[in-house]
Amino acid sequence: MIHARLAITAAMALALSAGPGFAQADAKLAANKADAARGVDEMAKMAQEMVDSVFSFGELGFQEFETSKYLTGMLEQNGFTVQRGVAGIPTAWVARWGSGKPVIAMGSDIDGIPQASQKPGVAYPDPIIVGAPGHGEGHNTGMPMQIVAALAVKRIMERDKLPGTLMLWPGVAEEQLGTKAWYVRDGVFKDVDVTLFAHVGSNLGVSWGEGGGNGMVSVEYTFEGETAHSAGAPWRGRSALDAVELMDVGWNYRREHLRLSQRSHYVITNGGDQPNVVPRNASVWYYFRETDQPHIQELWDIGNKMADGAALMTSTTWRSRILGTAYPQHMNKTVAEVMYENIKRVGLPTWSEADQALAKGLQKELGNPRQEGLATELEELRGPVRNQDNYGGGSDDIGDVSWNVPTVTLRYPSNIPGLPGHNWSSAIASATPIAHKGVVAGAKVMAMTVLDLMTRPELVQQAWAYFREVQTKDQKYIPFIKADDEPAIHLNAEILGKYREEMKKYYYDPTKYGTYLEQLGIQYPTLRPAAGSKQQ
Repeated sequence: MIHARLAITAAMALALSAGPGFAQADAKLAANKADAARGVDEMAKMAQEMVDSVFSFGELGFQEFETSKYLTGMLEQNGFTVQRGVAGIPTAWVARWGSGKPVIAMGSDIDGIPQASQKPGVAYPDPIIVGAPGHGEGHNTGMPMQIVAALAVKRIMERDKLPGTLMLWPGVAEEQLGTKAWYVRDGVFKDVDVTLFAHVGSNLGVSWGEGGGNGMVSVEYTFEGETAHSAGAPWRGRSALDAVELMDVGWNYRREHLRLSQRSHYVITNGGDQPNVVPRNASVWYYFRETDQPHIQELWDIGNKMADGAALMTSTTWRSRILGTAYPQHMNKTVAEVMYENIKRVGLPTWSEADQALAKGLQKELGNPRQEGLATELEELRGPVRNQDNYGGGSDDIGDVSWNVPTVTLRYPSNIPGLPGHNWSSAIASATPIAHKGVVAGAKVMAMTVLDLMTRPELVQQAWAYFREVQTKDQKYIPFIKADDEPAIHLNAEILGKYREEMKKYYYDPTKYGTYLEQLGIQYPTLRPAAGSKQQ
């Protein structure tokens, strides 16, 4: 691990050898980075409380009301001006502090996963509330990290009277890929110079160029037929459910003849009212994923043809609406290289024996072939993934932002390697010392990178040069949403309506308990007892 203070001292020595003018500026920047790192350390308790609080809210996409209220309250207490209801989304907001250029946008996601309620620090399935949502990806850690980083930079900007604007914003409903394209469409990033995004991971890392994984569109198809008595006069009915099922059968046969890089999946969101009534309405929700815009559009077109065919076979009609979208990502080379230098300065956290025991215990619980524990060596800076090497995968709607402003994503080590994702297991570390330490490390990297961009205007110029002359020279952003496509703010309301009152009983109270683990009475780490032994 590279110790931050030693690395910064070495950077100052190198700067002093480069000449008086540059040396003075570089030495000042190095000193400010050291100040920012110390500021983050001083706010470690605040970071822990924010991480644990957002974890305890456990809210799903478009329903992050407690989370947004809490985070915006923290920002307003620290001098930020908050605009709420951004892009027509009740839980979306933008917080600003400072004035002038550059404008640095700092964002991360805040939503959870259905049926991912899980006691933190317990290395086997043990829900807080059976069936309830939870942070089964670790999105509770990102905005707390960004807030701590921003406050560390804010102190320095106030002291040194530095120009520039800090802009913080949340990724609402990322699991539905339901907002960032709408942010772009509605001008949230119109005056932004650089976007520094962050996503939880199991190491400190950043990449540039075209990423792996897929872009996608999320489309709900609704068929309409006619009701009839299912036993008395079924011939008089036209089943919308039949149309849904026929569309799904057709799509499943078509999979064999699609590219290896595609990922497509669906759930039936409405299958009718009751068995003895021929379903008049039925709906199916598809994700169409591919590696580039033309192939995403091709999948969507095929889906529409499948709907046409299903409607013809059942004498029904259909309509559709887009619920979310994520453009394939392209991250900025200049900003990634700057961030990676700061990653090397900060290094990975020092993990305790308890941290490693939890990680290895969970990896064993999941049946991983190797139980390697938490990362102890940094990742290398990753460059572009060649199209022929991209065999598809997940999606993140930060891709839409990346095609409109120079953008990178910092991955910070607040979770355990080797997890399946979108799963109860990803919630286990997310309110433990692993998450807290990872957030502190990530906040230091983020704060240092913001200071680079604030005080070295040539970096912003170089980032835009890469954006214009390389990234968008031959490939342009073609959004999938139109001007009249509304965000799907109805999603998850029913689930939160069912569980919220019970979940409130478990909200973290930092005025009474040092950590959420303490509030829940959890011994850290709690591992599955060996066969024949008793849990102490």
